[in-house]
Amino acid sequence: MKIKTKTYALAILIIFTFGMFAFSQIKNIENENILAYTVDLTKQELRFYWKDKKGEHIKNFQNLITLTKSQSKKLVFAVNGGMYKKDLSPQGIYIENGIIKSKLDTIQKAFGNFYMQPNGIFYITTNNKSVICKTTDFKNQNIKYATQSGPLLIIDGKIHSKFRDGSKNLNIRNGVGVLPNGNLIFAMSKKKINFYDFASYFKKLGCKNALYLDGFVSKTYLPQKNWIQTDGNFGVIIAVVKTEE
Repeated sequence: MKIKTKTYALAILIIFTFGMFAFSQIKNIENENILAYTVDLTKQELRFYWKDKKGEHIKNFQNLITLTKSQSKKLVFAVNGGMYKKDLSPQGIYIENGIIKSKLDTIQKAFGNFYMQPNGIFYITTNNKSVICKTTDFKNQNIKYATQSGPLLIIDGKIHSKFRDGSKNLNIRNGVGVLPNGNLIFAMSKKKINFYDFASYFKKLGCKNALYLDGFVSKTYLPQKNWIQTDGNFGVIIAVVKTEE
């Protein structure tokens, strides 16, 4: 009888501990200054978009809503997915459905956030595994989607060495990180923020690696949280869609 009682007590303790951990994760994700959205690739459909079948740039979330609706899909979430050139072509490597549509940028000394070393690549494998790595560590093997940007916010669990606490370099920023359980966390600051504080958000969530996607042009479409920005003029768009019921 005592053994059963101890077993029950241990089971309750484990459940309680797991529940508290899950609650703390949710609490940490929620931040009054940062809009965040988690993605479970085992349950949700994540896609990268750039052009439609006619070769025309999709550009913004309103156009993406129209496109996905024509495919009997509903847009659940969307964010601009990396930096782009004046002609809206991706800055650095871009892979969509296994096809390389823009080549890897290996330049290490140039102006701009993209070239703050180390920069990196966010990609999804053909078996739906999410990875964020340094550009120098990237290997194009079994990749379904990929986008390159910079700088990396978190590198092997540490904040980028060039970021400074208290920096006055403030801007709207968005980025993506991989959570300890393998899920993705997309985040965009609701107001201007420096790199150090933005990176700290991902670090507190336990992200081993996180990548900066873009700055002041950033927009997010997330009706679930009453955040609906449908304007913009982007290159790559990262989105979650679901089949319309």
